Formats: sequence, structure tokens, C-alpha cells
Amino acid sequence: MRFDSFKRSRRPAEATDFLRRNDRLAALLPAAERIGALQADCAAALPAAFKLSEILACEEGQLLLSVPNAAVAAKLKQQLPRLQEALQQKGWQINNIRLRVQMMKSAQPLPLERRQLALPDSAVHSFDQLSKELEETAQNRPLIAALRAMVARRRPA
Repeated sequence: MRFDSFKRSRRPAEATDFLRRNDRLAALLPAAERIGALQADCAAALPAAFKLSEILACEEGQLLLSVPNAAVAAKLKQQLPRLQEALQQKGWQINNIRLRVQMMKSAQPLPLERRQLALPDSAVHSFDQLSKELEETAQNRPLIAALRAMVARRRPA
């Protein structure tokens, strides 16, 4: 059996499958599922705030959230009563929510907007005129060649 055909026949193992295979790790599965459900409920209550926030811990009615910077923490702090109320309505016993500022997963870089700059026809004509009127000296030859090449690229085909 070739390696690449073996590789295609296997399905990727999910994290829960991995945890279930080991007795010690299987004990973590309920806690992982609980934190995942709590994270989903938090994201449902405050979607914008939880794009960058994550749950660090939830023990004895204390919810500890990780935020990437002080600005996000300040905005989220204003919404904590609303979050606590929403979580309590979903059945979570949350008595206190604390925030911890710390670096987390990196945010996706914003796509760069590429702008195509276009010279007006009058500018292309002026550069064409300049390339014809410049004196042909050793110093001007590279400039004249560059102007002519630029005009040639900008002329309609």
C-alpha cells in the first residue's frame, strides 16, 4: 500500500476522539465540553466582544476571561453585567466575572487594498513630450529611456 493512498483513506481525528482514547485525558472531556459550551454562550451574548476574548477558567462561580489589550478590557467591562445576566438565564452559575489582559491568538491580518494608480492622458502626453524635448546627453539617457518606457506602457494598445 502506498503512503499517499493510506493518507487519503484516514479521516482526521477530532480532539474529542483523542481525549476518549486515553483514560487520563478522558477525564478532561467533560471540562473541555463545558468550557466550549460556556464560550459559545458568551459569544452569543456578546458576539463582538468574544471575537478576541477567551475563557481562561470557570471555577466556583468565578469566570475568568482573557482579553488582548486594555482597550478591549475597558469596553468589555462595561458589558459584564449584561453578560452575567445572559449567562444566568442560560443556567450558568456565574457570580463574578474577572478580566485578564494577556496576549492571545493573533488577529487575522487585514487584507491589503491594492489601488491601481492611473495617470491621466494629459500627464502621459506631457511625459511623452518631455522625453522628445530633453537633450540627449549621457546624464539624460536613463531618464529619457524611463520616460519612453512608461509612456509605451500607458498608451492604449
